[in-house]
Amino acid sequence: MWPIIPSLDGIVQPLAVVFTCPTYVTYVQVLIGWLMCSGRRTEYRVFETINADQAVSAAERHPFDRFYNFFSRSAWKLQDLTREVAIAVVVGLNRTGLLYLVVDDTLLHKRGKHVYGLGWFRDAVASTAKRVATASGNNWVVVGLAIGVPFCPIKIYCLPLMAKLHIAGENTPGCAELAAQMMREIVGWFPDRQFVLIGDGAYAAGHLLKDLDERIVYVGRMRADAELYGLTPLKGRQGKRGPKPQKGGRLASPAEAVKKADRKQSGKGAWAWQELEVSAYGVTRTLKVLTYLALWPRVTGLKPVRVIIVRDPDGQLEDTYLFTTDVTAELAWVVATYARRWSIEVAFRSSKQVLGIQSPQHWCQGSIEKLAPWVWLTQSIVALWYLTVGHALPEAATAREQMSPWEDEYSLRHMVRVLRHAILEATIQRHSSSRNSMRELIELFKNCIRQAA
Repeated sequence: MWPIIPSLDGIVQPLAVVFTCPTYVTYVQVLIGWLMCSGRRTEYRVFETINADQAVSAAERHPFDRFYNFFSRSAWKLQDLTREVAIAVVVGLNRTGLLYLVVDDTLLHKRGKHVYGLGWFRDAVASTAKRVATASGNNWVVVGLAIGVPFCPIKIYCLPLMAKLHIAGENTPGCAELAAQMMREIVGWFPDRQFVLIGDGAYAAGHLLKDLDERIVYVGRMRADAELYGLTPLKGRQGKRGPKPQKGGRLASPAEAVKKADRKQSGKGAWAWQELEVSAYGVTRTLKVLTYLALWPRVTGLKPVRVIIVRDPDGQLEDTYLFTTDVTAELAWVVATYARRWSIEVAFRSSKQVLGIQSPQHWCQGSIEKLAPWVWLTQSIVALWYLTVGHALPEAATAREQMSPWEDEYSLRHMVRVLRHAILEATIQRHSSSRNSMRELIELFKNCIRQAA
């Protein structure tokens, strides 16, 4: 079996409170097996990797029931593991300051008559601006922590913290409702912290924003035809029955505000474009912005929002309609904050391409509800390990020297590669022979494994 290296054990050991002693041993074995597995990560292949020193026949009874039961029948609770990993990530990488959380949903492709939670959902990867593609699978709503890499602040990295399965149907919670449930839990874990929640247009919904906690500032995308109103309530007619007006007159929607600004030639006063220098996606550029205050009753109730319309002067990008619940926020901060949302898309791609989150062929409710969130938590554990201690290991220095120009040191693929090399180094050295010929053979074996990793 593969050993757990001391630097990783220091991060994983605090999670033992979630499990019983035997289950914790299984957890560590499955964790290392998942990371060391090469090729397609079906559960059987992962469990084969755990017992790499034993020959196992798929046709005969295999000793993997304990590992299958870890997801389908074990009593450990996903919520407890999520809380411990979230606390470890925040303490290790974001101990002070704002906590930038990103929410989004992703589709994990699945097929099968008996797969729990299966449905047809929009496939964001296959869809285009003109055509919406759907696919069969499990739809997951995920909240992640978007942070600047400690030794490269312009690089934003997303560590998934919590995930909930979206079940299709009329009487089931939607994506925005699931996001609200997760935010209530996360806010409760950190009672003395302030949060910034970032989402796309799908999460600009009343289920999430009308009862938003006072410690959370929301930054997201707004509909072009949003129904907006003024802040100052209209005066009601004297003697008229009924409640008094609580909102002002109708304001221009974002799309109408753009037309007003384009017609204005002076470039001064209200409804005028202004230039703004923004640092986002690792570069600094000058954009045009248009902003005003409004009420959006259908989404935020009577809480005022600041609308920010962003235009690329070069015309390469379409106009973007943003809003925030912090009406005093600086415009450059709002635009740069929304740019952090892309990090969760990168995290989804990495979980599918690097950790093979879609490969397991499980179907029962216990496995479906636990395995995918467990893989995302494993992704955060690997990132926490690399950003705190892994980057300083000799294996990391060697991997950096062998990197291609198009590779990224802070990608999940690079982090997993370094961790694999460290585990291989610990494993081979432990079983090494003292004879020179064996040492040469071991070095050759290590080089072959590094090339294949």
